[in-house]
Amino acid sequence: MRMKFLASIFATTILAGTAFAQDLRIGVEGNYPPFSVVAPDGALSGFDIDIANALCAKMKKSCVMVQQEWDGMIPALNAKKFDIIVASMTINEKRKKVVDFSNPYYDVPSRWVARKGEYKSWSPEELKGKTIVVLRNSPRAEYVAKNYPESTVLAVDKEPAVYLELAAGRGDIAFGSSVVSAEAFLKKPEGKDFEQVGDTLFLGEDADGGVGIAVRKSDGALREEVNSALSSIMADGTYKQLSGKYFDFDVTPQSAKK
Repeated sequence: MRMKFLASIFATTILAGTAFAQDLRIGVEGNYPPFSVVAPDGALSGFDIDIANALCAKMKKSCVMVQQEWDGMIPALNAKKFDIIVASMTINEKRKKVVDFSNPYYDVPSRWVARKGEYKSWSPEELKGKTIVVLRNSPRAEYVAKNYPESTVLAVDKEPAVYLELAAGRGDIAFGSSVVSAEAFLKKPEGKDFEQVGDTLFLGEDADGGVGIAVRKSDGALREEVNSALSSIMADGTYKQLSGKYFDFDVTPQSAKK
């Protein structure tokens, strides 16, 4: 009887371990519309969330979304708080030193945003002495620091805050996501006196041309599994359907079009 009891416990432990192994814990932010948003009831939605769920379905894993503040994303991944990051993280050389990335899953250009009619040029000379608002620890912040050394940089912790600071008069011009600036600011009442200025800008060499899913450097097999699932949702029309919910232009990364 005791042997049967122990055998039962052993079998239950194996099954529980197997079920847990199928869970994929995904680091998400929740404050980056339309990519990741938290509703008043705590429910998560957005393009990043939909992509995460689609990848889990392809990999036949159950998803567990773990909300995390942006600045702590990579440290939390490496501390094994979650297994991958699906949070609009641009691929760049600095980040590749501490994590590995999947193939890019989208690419959205950057845009300048300023009060209507205020700027006809956004050259370093024109913005000398001006305050540029940008997201802290982002490729855009690196771009501004490199190319606008004589401007003052106001770095904030969240992308929507870039435009709130601009509207409050604490910055002269903002540099951010073309999508977020349009959806979270310009289409709302507080953005009525502002506009996107200049051409769209793909950061290219500064950002490796896209946004990827981060994994720990020790998880090469998981990275390949994510890449395989990503290729599948792009090939079977799932990606196009999901992106069409949020964008009226193609966000497919350049590398996936080759």
